[in-house]
Amino acid sequence: MTERIEKESFDDKLESENKEGSVLLLFNDDVNSFDFVIKSLIEVCFHTNIQAEQCAMIAHHKGYSEVKRGSSDVLMEMKIELINKGLKASIK
Repeated sequence: MTERIEKESFDDKLESENKEGSVLLLFNDDVNSFDFVIKSLIEVCFHTNIQAEQCAMIAHHKGYSEVKRGSSDVLMEMKIELINKGLKASIK
């Protein structure tokens, strides 16, 4: 019973987070190396090395990866920095 309540609370929290914030997406490309993408995510999005590696792999296999959630103002700055580095990014 407790597990079900916790799951419902978690689902409600995720739903409210999705309504409140935006998502920065990174798209796969055939131009940039994994090392460059990882380094860029660490510098721009303040990811750990493991987070950056996972996002790069997800983008490679899925075509895109959600790399950051937050306010659209903050994410817009990160998007611009990623694009200036030659990466493909978008906010949804």
